[in-house]
Amino acid sequence: MIFGFLKPYPSPLITGRGIDIDFPLLAGCLALLGLGLVMITSASSEVAALQSGNTLYHMIRHLFYIVLGLGACIMTMMVPIATWQRLGFILLLGAFGLLVMVLLPGIGREVNGSMRWIGFSFFNVQPSEIAKVFVVIYLAGYLVRQQKEVRDSWMGFFKPFIVLLPMAGLLLMEPDFGATVVMMGAAAAMLFLGGVGLFRFALMVALAVGAVFVLVQAQPYRMARLITFTDPWSDQFGSGYQLTQALIAFGRGEWFGVGLGNSVQKQFYLPEAHTDFVFSVLAEELGVVGSLLTVALFVFVCVRGMYIGLWAERAKQYFSAYMAYGLSFLWIGQFLINIGVNVGLLPTKGLTLPFLSYGGSSLVICCVCMGLLLRIEWESRTHLGSEETDFKESDFAEEPNHGR
Repeated sequence: MIFGFLKPYPSPLITGRGIDIDFPLLAGCLALLGLGLVMITSASSEVAALQSGNTLYHMIRHLFYIVLGLGACIMTMMVPIATWQRLGFILLLGAFGLLVMVLLPGIGREVNGSMRWIGFSFFNVQPSEIAKVFVVIYLAGYLVRQQKEVRDSWMGFFKPFIVLLPMAGLLLMEPDFGATVVMMGAAAAMLFLGGVGLFRFALMVALAVGAVFVLVQAQPYRMARLITFTDPWSDQFGSGYQLTQALIAFGRGEWFGVGLGNSVQKQFYLPEAHTDFVFSVLAEELGVVGSLLTVALFVFVCVRGMYIGLWAERAKQYFSAYMAYGLSFLWIGQFLINIGVNVGLLPTKGLTLPFLSYGGSSLVICCVCMGLLLRIEWESRTHLGSEETDFKESDFAEEPNHGR
């Protein structure tokens, strides 16, 4: 057995009947990873040929990130959820440390005017991707510890923002407005599912809308993006260039696309074709049908993640449930924003599409989230989610039931 040395520490990969994981979620995520590899190979070929002389340069790097991400997923599944709960505060401090480090000269690396990366020789790490997951883990623990206070008092409702607002401030200093919106949106959803009253939740939404309005007004480039996205053709060779080129890609794709690898927009017309706008290239090459099937796959994965949270809640594993909800909302937020930007429903934002876009940090963290969700599903299904449980081989004797 490859992971025989880990046998004292039961996991979905090491049971009496072999691998015991939620195959529908795994299959959906692997399908997205495979589709992403194909689209990155297509969308990046021209840029890679110009920058490195090798049309497969970005594909090879993306394949490496996939292998690294799947390795991280496997290791994540080995760790009991109780361990993540116990380390929640330490992980939160680590998130703050990373977000501070990225802003320090000499450590943070500036790309396209933003200090969002910490450079390590041939690859970059994006701390905001790690921080979002760590915030979800910490907040899940808080909702369990202070459940009554969260549901019954204003103080329990406001306490999480003592942590969330400084972290949002650090993200905005990079600046990374998209990550801030996704993180705060996931936190708000977790608080609502954790039992916050409707009035307090409505107040939070109103304050969030007001904050977004103020932040947009505070920076001229944000206002320019907001104005441009409503009518990108008014400045199609200026601030509206990315969106107009993305819309042209959608128009060229029609119902069934121009064929895989035949995109014209990827040939230096559409900036960031293999990162933020990979969905536009997909729409051009695979058409409306391919785009809708991809969206359906995303919906399936996200809904499956929400159901995993529901199953954990029914098993009275509330920390696991809140964490599953939070991780699913991170995927949902990034998916909605990225697709919204690509089709012109939202202002242009530099936010990757989970599992599909080129980017090492985003891809590895998506795989880590997948590993956490698979572990949560296994623990809730086997009722072996407590660190005090005495695991025996007989505990894994029954056949798994994945058709909940």
